[in-house]
Amino acid sequence: MERFTAVNHAALCDRLCQSDTHLLSIVRQHGYPPVWTRPQSFAALIHIILEQQVSLASAKAAYLKLKSYVQSVTPGNLLKLSDEEFRGCYFSRQKTVYARHLAEAIETKQLQLRKIARLPDEEVRYELKKVKGIGDWTVDIYLLFALQRCDVFPTGDLAMMNAFKEIKQLPKQTTKEEIIEMAEKWKPYRSVATYILWHHYIRSRNIRL
Repeated sequence: MERFTAVNHAALCDRLCQSDTHLLSIVRQHGYPPVWTRPQSFAALIHIILEQQVSLASAKAAYLKLKSYVQSVTPGNLLKLSDEEFRGCYFSRQKTVYARHLAEAIETKQLQLRKIARLPDEEVRYELKKVKGIGDWTVDIYLLFALQRCDVFPTGDLAMMNAFKEIKQLPKQTTKEEIIEMAEKWKPYRSVATYILWHHYIRSRNIRL
């Protein structure tokens, strides 16, 4: 289970750029992408759940509000919160349910994050998706940001998919299956390609994180 790190990230970018002129053009224009990482933790998963189908800015605001309110984002602290307290931290009803399910799974040891960190990608996916509210996109982001696995390709991420279509000059109606096939040549470093694509998306739109 190879991982990308701050040490090998630039070298892996260079390797991909040697065989893909579109990725090379991004790196030449914007430099290497940051090595975005998060802890292998319950709090990181809560933050990713908050990011589901909303802007990064609104998810960050909710996460910071929660952190300010409970001080430490732990399963025990979240399980003490009422529905009203969750709403006060900008959680929707649905994400309140998801947060509680995740907290309960951690508390009862149904989900053990230290244990899954040692598993292959697909076994990590299987274990995380047992928890209500965790689907493929959430798993992909955890594999990328927290576990730093090298060959993750999050097709459920609209920013990444749109960046792919832009740099390859593809029609908007290009299917997910077609994109997956085109990305085959990036294996086993599709995670690094994803970071380059995100870098393009963010820099070309002047998005502040």
